[in-house]
Amino acid sequence: MSESKNFDIAVVGAGPGGYAAAFLAADLGMSVTLIDPEINPGGVCLYRGCIPSKALLHVASLIEESEQAKNWGIEFSAPKIDLSRLRSWKENVVKKLTGGLGILSKQRKVKYVQGRAAFENSTTLRVKKFDGAEETSTFDRIVLATGSRPAIIPTLKLDTPRMMDSTGALNLEDIPSTLLVVGGGYIGLELGSVYAALGTRVTVVEMLPGLLPGADRDLVLPLHKKLEKLFDSILLNTTVTAVKDEGAGIRATLKAQDGSTQEKVFGRVLVSVGRKPNSEIPGLEKTQVKVGPKGFIQVNKQLQTDDPSISAIGDVVGEPMLAHKAMHEGRTAVEAIAGQKVAFEPNAIPAVVFTDPEVAWCGLTETQAQNENREIKVAKFPWAASGRAITFDRPEGMTKMIIDPHSERVLGLGIVGVGAGDMIAEGVVAIEMAALAKDVALSIHPHPTLSETIMNSAEVFFGTATDIYRPKRG
Repeated sequence: MSESKNFDIAVVGAGPGGYAAAFLAADLGMSVTLIDPEINPGGVCLYRGCIPSKALLHVASLIEESEQAKNWGIEFSAPKIDLSRLRSWKENVVKKLTGGLGILSKQRKVKYVQGRAAFENSTTLRVKKFDGAEETSTFDRIVLATGSRPAIIPTLKLDTPRMMDSTGALNLEDIPSTLLVVGGGYIGLELGSVYAALGTRVTVVEMLPGLLPGADRDLVLPLHKKLEKLFDSILLNTTVTAVKDEGAGIRATLKAQDGSTQEKVFGRVLVSVGRKPNSEIPGLEKTQVKVGPKGFIQVNKQLQTDDPSISAIGDVVGEPMLAHKAMHEGRTAVEAIAGQKVAFEPNAIPAVVFTDPEVAWCGLTETQAQNENREIKVAKFPWAASGRAITFDRPEGMTKMIIDPHSERVLGLGIVGVGAGDMIAEGVVAIEMAALAKDVALSIHPHPTLSETIMNSAEVFFGTATDIYRPKRG
């Protein structure tokens, strides 16, 4: 600890990973400089990603639930959407959180520099501030947390505001009559859900056979069924081969797997086909840092690069590109700099898709186990048997547990349904603590709650789930 107090550390990038690293370094007694183009910490997540999208998804959920209330004997008039006030509310959420981080920076005496950094050498950064001034400083250690940006398909590039990436979609410039979403991953489905709830007719095009590639198909199925009702259409095994600006809209050419094509005109097009790491840092070639073939900076388990003075964390070092993964990497990197014996080697990193219903999973998935020819047992508990799910008319969910058939250890957990993202953390703890299915089954969960479906799924494994009936074989 005494050694770390003498360190002068710079963190380049103030997203969730960057500010977590900077704040912990300050707490450990280091002198910290945090560099970012924005006026306050927060990064893409707070300014143009996680936070604004979840604020808008909350609005979408409210609209959808007001429509569902007809089934319960309650009818509301059609919602009147004041787009200007909606944008203002979303922006106020962002300002409140980023402003709070700015205050925390000052409280920790972190030197926050609004600008862009370039390497002069492994320990020296030249920062061009937004006021036009430049300053050059030398540090003992530098942590790169430069994040990622939306991936671009060259053939779909058009110089028109009707073509949007996730940042443009979150600006909510208008509510188009029609929207084409290119990519059936979590970003496209989340933003597509927002626009559909606001009144846009949404078409989703995905080149693979299913939405949310990588997630277990049984978890995606309830979401797919819901989105089929919400969206105008979902086109799988389909690619967008060309787009043309016609002034009043974008004409898109859609090609199916069988080779057939069709043309449709959309008010706007959202391209959401993944993200690319921001590893093109000016002057990086003056250091010993190595960048892999996919653009990710190479690091070890302590998040150290091939340059002993430089660490890297978050999206820029690899998948999964998730804020919570970046935050934990930031902590690990700083603790390693401080001389602590640490390593970033989690057994479970939760993934959450904040659609309605939500989809969440952690640890080993059933799909991974099948690909690896790994022997597992899968225990599923349907929410149609959950008293809590029935009380708010959402029985389509499911909780599934992946279990080692020999040791009976919990290897993975998957949930689809309302609030799945909040519940998945219990699976993370179970996996990290090497819990057995029996541990989960014997842990008393409150009733009636959705969380007890996790306990119920463990009971299914042992054939003792009282809320469902499984006839004995033979």
